[in-house]
Amino acid sequence: MALAALNSRCQEHSSASPGTAGGRRQGRILAGAGLALLPWLGYLAGTLPPKEAAAWVALDALEAACLLTAGTRLLHGDPRHRAPAAAAALLLVADACIDVATAAPGAELAGALAMALGAELPLAALCTALAVRCSDRVR
Repeated sequence: MALAALNSRCQEHSSASPGTAGGRRQGRILAGAGLALLPWLGYLAGTLPPKEAAAWVALDALEAACLLTAGTRLLHGDPRHRAPAAAAALLLVADACIDVATAAPGAELAGALAMALGAELPLAALCTALAVRCSDRVR
């Protein structure tokens, strides 16, 4: 029901509506982030112990799928970008929290904080903004 509400049409318009220059720019950001995760999946699979690799690769693959879906929908002017953007936001926040909580003190924690503050949380904020913003305009 909640996902149906996120994909429903509403009357509010904004500069980041699908089909606008802002929506296309944000679509490129999301799609680019999703594509950037693909080589990272291979790195994780090759460097982590098998049980850890399975969990992290699955989480990051879901993030990539949500980011690519939301990004391509924005690029094509499809207003149904809201549900995958909401899912991506949730996954990115969870990823950042788990990374920081499980990092060893020192360089590993610094790296986890840098990724959380420099990439995961800002991207989650963009996804959240896109998920809660309504638009029924498609070009």
